[in-house]
Amino acid sequence: MLNFKYSIPTEIFFGKGQISALPGELLRYGSSVLLVYGGGSIKRAGLYDTVVRLLSGAKIAYWELGGVEPNPRIDTVRAGAKLCKENGIDTVLAIGGGSSIDCAKVVAAAANYDGDAWDLVLHPDKIGKVLPIAAVLTIAATGSEMDRIAVISNMATNEKLATSHDGLRPRFAVMDPEYTYTVPKYQTASGTADIFSHVLESYFVKTPGVYLQRRFCEALLKTCLHYGPKAMTDPEDYEARANLMWASSLAINDLITYGTERRWTVHPIEHVLSAHYDITHGVGLAVLTPNWMRFVCGFSENLPYFAEYGVNVWNLPSSLPQEVLAQQAIEKTEGFFEALGLPKHLSELGIPIDLLEPMAEQAAGSGRVGGFHPLSKEDVYSILKMSY
Repeated sequence: MLNFKYSIPTEIFFGKGQISALPGELLRYGSSVLLVYGGGSIKRAGLYDTVVRLLSGAKIAYWELGGVEPNPRIDTVRAGAKLCKENGIDTVLAIGGGSSIDCAKVVAAAANYDGDAWDLVLHPDKIGKVLPIAAVLTIAATGSEMDRIAVISNMATNEKLATSHDGLRPRFAVMDPEYTYTVPKYQTASGTADIFSHVLESYFVKTPGVYLQRRFCEALLKTCLHYGPKAMTDPEDYEARANLMWASSLAINDLITYGTERRWTVHPIEHVLSAHYDITHGVGLAVLTPNWMRFVCGFSENLPYFAEYGVNVWNLPSSLPQEVLAQQAIEKTEGFFEALGLPKHLSELGIPIDLLEPMAEQAAGSGRVGGFHPLSKEDVYSILKMSY
């Protein structure tokens, strides 16, 4: 196990009615706030009215940055930073899912930066003072409500990149599972796949001596397997929504990666796909993940990890040969995503086959991508072809 410093400072207000804590928490950081949200879902569900009523009652001034895209764009970030600078805003409050929260994070960083906001995505070392960030979560998926990462798209350059900084971790988050009741089935499925993929990226590491982290991962994976379908069947199953919501945070708030080497593989490949085609992140991950598994299982040194995954997550008999355990575990993973109603092939997402090679080159850059089994651009191209 590697050395690490433990710090997960985000305060969580979890459960029914916890929105009542919002005004008091915001007032700890100032008396003005920028609301950052996506489409009209929070207004249709009544959450927007609730937040505005609470802010008005506490005499907290607010400005709005609505219409944040599913893959938040740098132009929207620039608009939010401009609002903060012009109005001396104290705090940035995201209402929604990962897209709104990621946008809010870079807005909060850019509000105190004199250059272009895209600089902070390309060069996170340029991030200085960050406005306090808060979140009201409405979908279980990215875990952005509790991590230090933001992913932003630049449509002018077809780039979707992650930036990371301790200051980007929200100060607090309100997590009421009832706010996820109205999430459509497809988005619930995509969110579940996103959580599952986050955990897999942390599970498949070769750091020795990380027994506890691996058991944490297995519990989270089983939570997705158990509660993802339940939330699809009954959108107002509080137990299912609550477990998925908490799993989304624990999957990426660093708890399961402390002491391990964190170098992800499938996510950076998917980021290239959605940078070009603006597809739903969890959908791209569901298509790519089983084929990444198949590719790396072609190397014998990787088989024990997938055999363990098959036994401990999918309850396959340990007496089976490692090759069989790995194959069956991959098939079950792919079958899980299919059962959620997610696509199986990139061709279903409208991605032309002739762009697979340049996208593979963009994903790998001048070196290799990932840490479990580092991939060259030729390897990435093979996985994309397998996924097509």
